[in-house]
Amino acid sequence: MATSIQIRVPATSANCGAGFDTLGLACTMYNHFTYEIINKGFYLDIIGEGAEKLKANRYNLAILSFLKLWNIHSNKKIGLKVKMNNVIPLSRGLGSSSSAIVAGLTAANYLTGNKFSKYELLNLATEIEGHPDNVAPAIFGGITVSYMNNSKADTLRFLPAKPFTLLAVIPDLTLPTKIARQVLPSKVEYTDAIFNISRSSLFTAALLTGDFSHISAALEDRLHQPYRLHLIPGAKKAIIAAKKNGAYNAVISGAGSTLMAYIPADCATERIAQAMQEALLLEKTTSSIVVLELDTKGAQVLSTS
Repeated sequence: MATSIQIRVPATSANCGAGFDTLGLACTMYNHFTYEIINKGFYLDIIGEGAEKLKANRYNLAILSFLKLWNIHSNKKIGLKVKMNNVIPLSRGLGSSSSAIVAGLTAANYLTGNKFSKYELLNLATEIEGHPDNVAPAIFGGITVSYMNNSKADTLRFLPAKPFTLLAVIPDLTLPTKIARQVLPSKVEYTDAIFNISRSSLFTAALLTGDFSHISAALEDRLHQPYRLHLIPGAKKAIIAAKKNGAYNAVISGAGSTLMAYIPADCATERIAQAMQEALLLEKTTSSIVVLELDTKGAQVLSTS
């Protein structure tokens, strides 16, 4: 029986504009994890993001998620050595916490005989995360439409009819999900709900049919972005700049602070990136950029021993 495993998990971008807490996609930025079962204790070795913040204990998401599944199959007390090579930035709306949750569940599942399906892993991940919009694409890859059915999470995964490019503009400021949710209203107008239903439906239909002329409108939102934009100085101007310079549109990725521009596959990204960064700088917000594609595989086991 294997006692060590290496896992790769993609970054994710939730909401995709109007699909609040339902739509998500996986993209080609990855965290790598190595799990080794030992007799006792928890050890954590981190390279990259979170190296100075994350601690080795059973409350760490990468460890907690592993033990959650492991304890379903075994009463044997174990320890863990976990190594992380983290590229996904923390608290930036790119699914860093989801990557740790999915890594732990995937590793424990493999090391206990792969008894859980991906859909069962989705439910365990949702129990930990609280909602499935990030963990679903991290598990399945591609684009996911997730929902809750009788307290159970489910998802439909699909790939677009043709490719597009993603440009992540990552401000040098963190935005914890808890803070981003606090600014949301407890009630919304009926017309705003209808607006978002039409846009999220249009988004999936445009991607599946390949009629990308509707993508710009499909990425519009009234449920969360209008209330969150002020938390990211310069974000509104950066989104306008993205559209003016060739992007279909740009949105807040997850709860932020990252802005994700959706760009035609044959369009150069440099001008869009420069325009968005300059718009942010007008409000003294510095940022970095990463050009991404859609990840189609989700979490993967790379090796075991």
